[in-house]
Amino acid sequence: MIALQTAAAAGLTRVGLQSAQAAEEAADVTNVPAVVVGSGYGGAVAALRLGQAGIRTVMIEMGQLWNTAGSDGKIFCSTAAPDKRSMWFKTRTEAPLATFLWLDVVNKDIASYAGVLDRVHYDNMSVYVGRGVGGGSLVNGGMAVTPRQSYFAEQFPTVDASAMYNTYFPRARTMLGVNTIDSTWFESTEWYQFTRTSRKAAANTGLTTTFVPNVYDFGYMQQEAAGTATKSALAQEVIYGNNYGKKSLDKTYLAAALGTGNVTIHTLEKVKAVTRASDGSYVLSVDRIDTSGNVVESKQYSCTYLFLGGGSLGTTELLVRARDTGALPALNSSVGGGWSTNGNTMLGRANHIWDTTGANQSTMPVMGIDDWANTDNPVFAEIAPLPIGFETWVSLYLAITKNPQRASFTYDSASDAVKLGWTAAQSAVSVAMAKKLFDRINTANATIYRYDLFGSSSKVFADDFCYHPLGGCVLGQATDDYGRVKGYSKLYVTDGSLVPGNIGVNPFVTITALAERTMERVLAEDF
Repeated sequence: MIALQTAAAAGLTRVGLQSAQAAEEAADVTNVPAVVVGSGYGGAVAALRLGQAGIRTVMIEMGQLWNTAGSDGKIFCSTAAPDKRSMWFKTRTEAPLATFLWLDVVNKDIASYAGVLDRVHYDNMSVYVGRGVGGGSLVNGGMAVTPRQSYFAEQFPTVDASAMYNTYFPRARTMLGVNTIDSTWFESTEWYQFTRTSRKAAANTGLTTTFVPNVYDFGYMQQEAAGTATKSALAQEVIYGNNYGKKSLDKTYLAAALGTGNVTIHTLEKVKAVTRASDGSYVLSVDRIDTSGNVVESKQYSCTYLFLGGGSLGTTELLVRARDTGALPALNSSVGGGWSTNGNTMLGRANHIWDTTGANQSTMPVMGIDDWANTDNPVFAEIAPLPIGFETWVSLYLAITKNPQRASFTYDSASDAVKLGWTAAQSAVSVAMAKKLFDRINTANATIYRYDLFGSSSKVFADDFCYHPLGGCVLGQATDDYGRVKGYSKLYVTDGSLVPGNIGVNPFVTITALAERTMERVLAEDF
């Protein structure tokens, strides 16, 4: 297995096992058997399994390969000291916390650059997505949670849940490098005092907490705490990337895909449109940009097999545009539908002065309040860090609610834009569910909400952004039960757009496992 960070010289936009010269030469070939759009979880699975099957594959990634250190010697910047590396072509950072003590001290002005984190804005909702080779794995908190089997079966009634839990979930967890924190170390370390304080508040309420696994290497984290390894999770690194310790996709699936010798990754290339030629091949129109956002080349790719792994936003927008402009008119009406936020809403609580959360906090969450079995109000709430280097007495949470609301993407020909029909009223459903749970916690502990974190003195719940966009090309509706897009042969979806809006936990393990299931069937039957 080759480490992706050393797979290409700095500045190359084609990443492969070949020499730099050979990789550039190979990139001139626009006709390839298979193209994978996007290098997130679903795309990474597709690329690896295609490469292992001996199929020459080009992966097209909109962001850059994060393998070059900045002037500080680090590839990624920290959350506390963001610079141009933090955001995708923005002039100011857009962190989930807007203020602290009502002061505008969280976000910073930055130079516009092809940074690692994007916040995509629609009416009434914005969505965080990763930009770079590895997609969302570069910027998430690494919580590798498998949903309850009963709820998975409820969401995917036509999928064999036993096969998923006996075969595909274990396969995904192994490849992703999932591990669990040492419970003895957790109980004693200062770095998780914030989690233990929230656990105590939950216990006082009669609520259950559960450890959740992660793709951050907890052995490495213990070395960080001991001072024998360079700090990353213990140095306020997470939403703008982790320099060490984290098993992001560039170190797992994508490294293995390159190791087959059959996969090449083309970076800083954005797919604008897809159509089908008379011979049945797919033609992709692509713009290649530089790190300042300038288009330096417009090009086309032609392929027999097309795998879409651009995420819930990217894949859905591409297919909605293709259907409604007539490029792929046989796509059905389900394309664009079934979208939701995985019920995301964020909130903070103020603890008593004797319930400290700690000046030192790891950025990797390891525990959640699990009230999903409460049929009246199912909520799974991550206990999130607030690592700003001093005691805050704040408990922060990302609540995942069982919000039944769904929205659709539609193409607006006047603006040539794909728009999302999500409403504030739909977000309010998640807020009400989270509030019902945390009102109980506040009552049991005689505590209150924090009102100073989200930019308005009256805003307790951050309901205008999400980390877990799901749906848009729902499995069994826009596709068959294995991600084959209805209306077209040899066109596949492998990402979070297959998940019908809610999975009850952090979704990337589910997305990975579904992609493994798809690729096993597709390679056996379609090639």
